[in-house]
Amino acid sequence: MTPKIAIIGRANVGKSTLFNRLIERQQALVSKIPGTTRDRNEADCLWRGQIIRLIDTGGLDVDYRDEIEADIAKQARLAMKDADVIVFMVDMRDGLMPLDSDLAKELVKSTKPVIVVGNKIDKAKGKKEKWNWPLGEPFPISAARGTGTGDLLDKIYDELKKIKKKPADIVEATDTRIAVIGKPNVGKSSIINSILGEERYIVSNVAHTTREPNDTLVKIKDKHYILIDTAGIRKLAKVKKSTSLESMSVRKSINTLRSSDIALFMIDVSKKPTVQDRNLAGLIIDASVGVIMVANKWDLIEDKTTKTMKEFTTELHKDFPFFTWAPIIFTSALTGQRAKKIFDIVDKVQKARYTEIEQEELDEFIRKAIRKQKPLRGKGTQHPTILGIKQVAVAPPRFVITIKGKWKESINASYLRYLENQLRKQFDLTGTPVKVGVRTAR
Repeated sequence: MTPKIAIIGRANVGKSTLFNRLIERQQALVSKIPGTTRDRNEADCLWRGQIIRLIDTGGLDVDYRDEIEADIAKQARLAMKDADVIVFMVDMRDGLMPLDSDLAKELVKSTKPVIVVGNKIDKAKGKKEKWNWPLGEPFPISAARGTGTGDLLDKIYDELKKIKKKPADIVEATDTRIAVIGKPNVGKSSIINSILGEERYIVSNVAHTTREPNDTLVKIKDKHYILIDTAGIRKLAKVKKSTSLESMSVRKSINTLRSSDIALFMIDVSKKPTVQDRNLAGLIIDASVGVIMVANKWDLIEDKTTKTMKEFTTELHKDFPFFTWAPIIFTSALTGQRAKKIFDIVDKVQKARYTEIEQEELDEFIRKAIRKQKPLRGKGTQHPTILGIKQVAVAPPRFVITIKGKWKESINASYLRYLENQLRKQFDLTGTPVKVGVRTAR
């Protein structure tokens, strides 16, 4: 039950441009020709780990004698009826137009929240307009440049909160894609069979029984997940020398990993990790997906005590120092021990991947981080000065710090790792890669 937001207004005020900006892709056709948008166009918008449904509509300034134009207006009004919040867009260059006033009178009578958005503020500089109507001053944005669109989304979410309409959580609204990755015979197919409670996949001691990725839709506690069993990956040098069939299946497994949300990195806990285990860990890091380490065959560990799990965790962190941020679960595919508990961790990791941090929180974070440890110098003689930090993406969370000077390399790479660790610690970014880049001030 994702809340719906209808974007309405006259033709060419920038409704489709705003729609594309908020969904972060070019789905709606944008043109200066009036009437370009005819049918309703819908898509999900992700903001701060939650989802709303946006509805782009055609312009309401139509000739009702024309059958197609009358249908455009009809579709727009159906979208208004279906929406939880209405975003009424006006053109700040044109100012208040007669149709805007007519629509305002109509919307005042609506029982639904209405947010008036004034678009094209970048092209209306210095122009002042008195908005003598009942809807108040428009909220200024530039859909083309993205100015003010984040604040607009915050405003939409505030209105939804007032009417007690909760945006859909990313974990609940999407089917998380989980790739099961590991060497041959670590128990990948077995763990999936254990979760499903049936022998869905062939399990054998013969290496490379699974030849291509297999998707299975799983429902756990009313949530859906897509489990992908992949072919066991041997050393790539050996794969290249083997049959073309194995080479193709391994290549498919690697591509599947890159298109997944989370990797279940399976290792045989009863044996010492090998070079190939570390190579697979490298492939997972390159894919920038969430990671959960699944230490399988826990049933083979003898004489366990209350300290055994902690001891193995310490050893695994030594063997995989680049995965100290990845949660570890000790399982037995044979007995089913903790198999379904994997999904509780999956939800936590998926939520962390889509974490969006308020700019005010980031400003406070970087001040504290610098006070705790000053930036370390990298190349050159100039000591780096950090001017700020900004989040630029999710899945995984990506941040950019701005430094004073000409060279990005003037800040030491170890300090970037320090910032990554501090971000994970403060904002609970469990199981997700965190990327921190550098740019120089203009």
